[in-house]
Amino acid sequence: MWIYIIKRIVLLVPTFIGITFITFIIINLVPGGPLEQELLKQKYGTGQNTESARSNQSGYFGNIPESALKELKEYYEFDKPVIERYFKWLKNTVTLNLGKSYVYSEPVWDVISERFPVSVYFGALGFILTYIICIPLGVLKALKNGGTFDFVSSVFILIGYASPGWAFGVLMLILFGGGSFLDVFPLGGFHSVGFNELSFFGKIADIVHHTFLPVLAYVIGNFASLTILTKNSVLDTLGKDYIRTAYAKGLPQKKVFFVHALKNSLIPVFTGIGNLFSMLVAGSFFIEKVFNIDGIGMLGYNSLINRDYPTSMGLLVITSVLLLLGNIISDLIYAYTDPKVRFK
Repeated sequence: MWIYIIKRIVLLVPTFIGITFITFIIINLVPGGPLEQELLKQKYGTGQNTESARSNQSGYFGNIPESALKELKEYYEFDKPVIERYFKWLKNTVTLNLGKSYVYSEPVWDVISERFPVSVYFGALGFILTYIICIPLGVLKALKNGGTFDFVSSVFILIGYASPGWAFGVLMLILFGGGSFLDVFPLGGFHSVGFNELSFFGKIADIVHHTFLPVLAYVIGNFASLTILTKNSVLDTLGKDYIRTAYAKGLPQKKVFFVHALKNSLIPVFTGIGNLFSMLVAGSFFIEKVFNIDGIGMLGYNSLINRDYPTSMGLLVITSVLLLLGNIISDLIYAYTDPKVRFK
């Protein structure tokens, strides 16, 4: 076991380098980067929309003096080859220096840390509620397989599977958001404008009021696949020979199910817990954008749109490391819950 863990940890290094290298090359090759945007601002002024300015001119550089262009390239370090820039970035990243945000003009660590608690709150709550709802629902569907409950619930599950969480969030805002004919929930954000003036319980009620729709969108976006996985796993376990033998010996149905079948059925389900770490931080780009939640997801979305390379790469570092560690934890959980699995 320990040898396996050491090997997986060692493999994290080349995997991490591969992920970051490919991403770094791609985002630096995409047109409309920070250098081009800065040149457009200088040429057309900050009052004009960047996209319209880009469409109204034949080239980024126009009549910009060579000296100004050279200074801008040196500032963004675009005067060096992309490979050299990557290894310089990697060296800084190893020393926990993620650079300075182009958009916020602050260290990337500070920009991310400010939004970290919000994404952890929504991600953890959505993850926990997904498991609380999906596991009992999947088990119940397996026990009533082919019945009315299984058929009706499958219709809703397929609708949820076909609807992305962010699209469901947009629909909920149209039906229940502020300004709609129902006007039950706010349009977005984490709390109201006068949040600091509320009492302790008033603050809790306000956060819950703002939390309901985003968390519901989180759950809808994940519950279909987990419910189906739980149901299929339970059905597969109930068809095993040792379950039929237990029934043949006259054991009560409840004892056979809860003692012998349920634990083995949930092995594939619980292995996904290792991915909790990446989900806590990454959140959802589109859900946070739809509900105007200033978390890691929205930060990543805005960083990509605004070509904020240091922030985008900083978020990639955090999410990829957590995802790789989560995969190792998933393997360990799988080995712990299933005695047949041995790492040699």
